[in-house]
Amino acid sequence: MGIPEKMWDAITTVIKMNDKIERLAGTVKMQQDKIENLTERMIRLETSLEIALAVGPSMRTRRRASPSRAAPRARGTTP
Repeated sequence: MGIPEKMWDAITTVIKMNDKIERLAGTVKMQQDKIENLTERMIRLETSLEIALAVGPSMRTRRRASPSRAAPRARGTTP
């Protein structure tokens, strides 16, 4: 192998590596977009859960208290 062949091999190797790096960069960009999308979804889920937990106990208390607040029925009457 002469010097020109070695240089040609080196250049073709660099070109192949560049192509692989460009494809890898595209894949990394797609994965980053997916991660960001999942992060946004997780934040929305956490917010919904926190709101549900904050509102939940008061809503359950109201539901249980509602029947006891109802006016008592007179005996001997049918609903």
